[in-house]
Amino acid sequence: MINILIISVILVFIDQIIKYIVDVYMTLNSSINIINGFFRLTYVRNTGAAFSLFENKQLFLIIITLIALFFMFYFLKNKLFKKSETIIYSLIISGVLANLVDRIFRGYVIDYLDFTIIKYDFPIFNLADIMIVLGCILLIVTTLIGDKNARIYRNK
Repeated sequence: MINILIISVILVFIDQIIKYIVDVYMTLNSSINIINGFFRLTYVRNTGAAFSLFENKQLFLIIITLIALFFMFYFLKNKLFKKSETIIYSLIISGVLANLVDRIFRGYVIDYLDFTIIKYDFPIFNLADIMIVLGCILLIVTTLIGDKNARIYRNK
């Protein structure tokens, strides 16, 4: 568990540095074109959760996040982890913590990654969001692979 905490603190620090740079060096709602028609840095403030759900409900989002973190730590506290699990849980926890830090200290989450793919302009997101999504995808994949391997072993 200590490895997860160390990695999470490092990832939260990186996320917060990036958000600080965006906040200091960009103007709110401005964009910097990185790859024409595909990728921009766009500084926005999100007062909701994913896709602006629960907009302007910061206290609710903070409470739900704290409850989720409590349960994650409670269920993980005495578990032994493989390296892959350490990475997976570090990604999820650090992403959740990084956006929680924003909500508590700023009152909003700083988002800045802005992609347009096949003429669809995706909602703007940040590194913490990537960590959460990537961690969840890896958790699902490793769970499915583990279940598949367990079934194969039982059938032999």
